[in-house]
Amino acid sequence: MIGRLQGQLVEKSPPLVMLDVGGVGYEVDVPMSTFYQLPALGERVTLLTHLVVREDAHQLFGFLTVEERATFRQLIRISGVGPRMALSLLSGLSVAELAQAVSQQQSGRLVKVPGIGKKTAERLLLELKGKLGPDLGQPVTVANDAQADIVQALIALGYAERDASAALKALPADVGVSEGIKLALRALSR
Repeated sequence: MIGRLQGQLVEKSPPLVMLDVGGVGYEVDVPMSTFYQLPALGERVTLLTHLVVREDAHQLFGFLTVEERATFRQLIRISGVGPRMALSLLSGLSVAELAQAVSQQQSGRLVKVPGIGKKTAERLLLELKGKLGPDLGQPVTVANDAQADIVQALIALGYAERDASAALKALPADVGVSEGIKLALRALSR
């Protein structure tokens, strides 16, 4: 699975962006919340990704924050919610707004998102109840490659993205990868 891409931003055409990674152009679909935070063309960017493999296509979806990707993954686990609908939800509502709508059971906020009807909104509220915690309301942006690598290592070791993000918050900003993993593992073992 492709978990992260780092490269030069060469094309921006919502919701699609293209990253040049070592001479290979990767087309990545991103929610509008990520799209608006991207740097100018020609700049370097790091996106956390989710690869969807279908019979007829391989699609990459990219996110700037661990929370956005975790929410996307939670959404596509719901029956009847595919990657496009999840992307639409994350484009219409921030992770914090979605978590708030779920905690307060506000289907009206979800129905305002294009492609979400009343029945789908009610199913989303039911399925997501208790799964989008208040900690998702405060997104952690992966500030550098070391932090992204630490989060990916913790996930590869079997920790949930939410736990990996929480451990990342406790680390010094300038910590190296190996030392960061050690410190995060100590914090998670408590």
